[in-house]
Amino acid sequence: MYSDQVLDHFHHPRNVGEIGDTTMVVETTNPACGDLMKLWAVAKDGVIVDARFKVEGCVPAVACGSWLTERIKGKPVTELTGLMPEQIDAGLGGLPVASKHAAVLASDALKQLLARLP
Repeated sequence: MYSDQVLDHFHHPRNVGEIGDTTMVVETTNPACGDLMKLWAVAKDGVIVDARFKVEGCVPAVACGSWLTERIKGKPVTELTGLMPEQIDAGLGGLPVASKHAAVLASDALKQLLARLP
């Protein structure tokens, strides 16, 4: 049902947790399913130098948070503004139709984060 990438990110999530000295933290939820994602980041000189997440939700939501933090760490903010749910979905080898909301959740968290960064 889930791709190998989804299962790997779920069973071995990267960058789980909080960042104490953070530039920004955002929280987003999907009211339809109840999934909740918190995303922390530290930005310096226009680059995301650290990112962490926590999720209360389904297997794909955890996988999307893990994939997202791996993708954004070390990247200039300007490269991240166009990251779409379809890219998260593709990066995880595809999500089942009923789980596409997880990629939207992660994308929404990133958009909120980027909008609040100095």
